Amino acid sequence: MTPGGSPDRGSPGLVGEPSGGAIQPGDRVAVTGASGFVGSAVVRQLLERGAHVVAVVEPTADLQSLAALDVEHVEADVRDAGAVHRAFRGSRFVMHTAAVYSFWSAFPQIFTEVNVEGTRNVLAAASATGCERVVYTSTVGTLGLGGAAMGVPATEDCTADVAHLYGHYKRSKYVAEHEALRAAAQGAPVVLVLPTFPLGPRDRRPTPTGKVVLDYLNGRIPGYVDTAMNVVHVDDLARGHLLALERGRPGRSYILGGENVSMRVLLDLLSKATGLPAVTRRVPRSLALAAGALSELVEGRMLRRHPSVPLEAARMSATMMIFDDSRARSELGYSSRPAADAVADAAAWFLQHGYVGAARRQPDRPAGWGNRHCTPDWPSTSLHR
Repeated sequence: MTPGGSPDRGSPGLVGEPSGGAIQPGDRVAVTGASGFVGSAVVRQLLERGAHVVAVVEPTADLQSLAALDVEHVEADVRDAGAVHRAFRGSRFVMHTAAVYSFWSAFPQIFTEVNVEGTRNVLAAASATGCERVVYTSTVGTLGLGGAAMGVPATEDCTADVAHLYGHYKRSKYVAEHEALRAAAQGAPVVLVLPTFPLGPRDRRPTPTGKVVLDYLNGRIPGYVDTAMNVVHVDDLARGHLLALERGRPGRSYILGGENVSMRVLLDLLSKATGLPAVTRRVPRSLALAAGALSELVEGRMLRRHPSVPLEAARMSATMMIFDDSRARSELGYSSRPAADAVADAAAWFLQHGYVGAARRQPDRPAGWGNRHCTPDWPSTSLHR
């Protein structure tokens, strides 16, 4: 592990002392990607604080996650600098959660256009409209994981080997994070948050992390790779965004995580929460990588459709992704619930909303499965990708 660059260093702040100004009732807060999994959770946290939320969504966005919420909808593609500027007018704060979060696309340039150029547009618009603070949602995928293979969780100071940033998503987020840090070095009030492996309700698409849960629920995980990840409940992650807004230091990044668990433990938690059979077959990493390479070649390149096993996802499944979020806990007052809660809430929501096939809706599942803390906020729907 090697120390990070200068914009991300310095003495810790004191928990409870807002450095960016506390959110006040009526404050206008713009949230890009507001209809997404993380974005809509951030919107809900802001509404609980009495903020006036400007939900900045792309013109073709699915707005179901914002249904019945008292927000101001503004259509603006982050690739359109003028539209973003107009959307931010009068906003005190900006939460930039919009991104292409996928491990494959038939049009890979979309990752640079949205994740990098879109972030530049957001930062420029926030500066031009006088926003007091921007929270940029990055990813732990930009961090180095050299020590994780030996059981040492990565921190914000672990520098990535650029050659190991596999896939368009990671590379684009690494470049976008550099843009955010460069803006901060020039005086922009930007705080970076790095989510780990978020799970929970309202993952409509679903995201690549939610798809792990959904694939298990539908019996599509025949075995597991000996790896690990840091599981965080999406609502804890959203609350961490608000803490970063109020207490984070400009130019400083904060891992927002939860509990480090192995893939075997994650699948066991799903089995306990749902009553579905446990996955006991261990798959060699080499086999997972081979499956990803073959799927990407045949389905992705030859058939031009989304691979069943994207190579980037296979590579991640063969990587120990464990993290230490002590900085956020000590400097922001961040906390999180157990991974079991995030897993159970995600599974319950998918069940409630028609994502689980009838053959897997076991009558002997544990009492309460599908009724955990996430009563339906709209009628059950079929899966939309």
